[in-house]
Amino acid sequence: MRASLCLLLCLLAGPLLADPPIDQLLIHKHERRLEVISNGQVIRTYRVALGRQPLGHKQERGDQRTPEGIYTIDWRQRSEQFNLSLHLDYPNLKDRISAYERGVDPGGMIMIHGTPIDEEYPEWFFKGLDWTNGCIALTNAEMRELWDLVPDGTLVEIRP
Repeated sequence: MRASLCLLLCLLAGPLLADPPIDQLLIHKHERRLEVISNGQVIRTYRVALGRQPLGHKQERGDQRTPEGIYTIDWRQRSEQFNLSLHLDYPNLKDRISAYERGVDPGGMIMIHGTPIDEEYPEWFFKGLDWTNGCIALTNAEMRELWDLVPDGTLVEIRP
């Protein structure tokens, strides 16, 4: 009787213990902070690294800036170089129009990803540095957690 009562309680509690659905990721570039938001509430916060030129919106391929604006996660991959990666749909229409008007290539392949898997430069080497080519980087442990929390199609807002 006790075993079946315990099983029933575990089955009932299961959905209550599950992570809530994620509505949005909010990245504050100035503060190097990524917030995971569910039902308007911040449920996780991570310290992030940005592009080597962190000030300002990405203008063109190779400028090493992290974009600013509204994007979505449109696909994901396991990366040999950066562990896990969530791809943002940069450039959006506004970015493409702006680049076209200036006659430049807006670039692409902006990801939220982990740190390099490299024996010469261990993960701690990257802590506190803006080292990406325009992506948003977390530790590999944090990236694994984010990977499991965030579905494709999630809104990502990147603020200055």
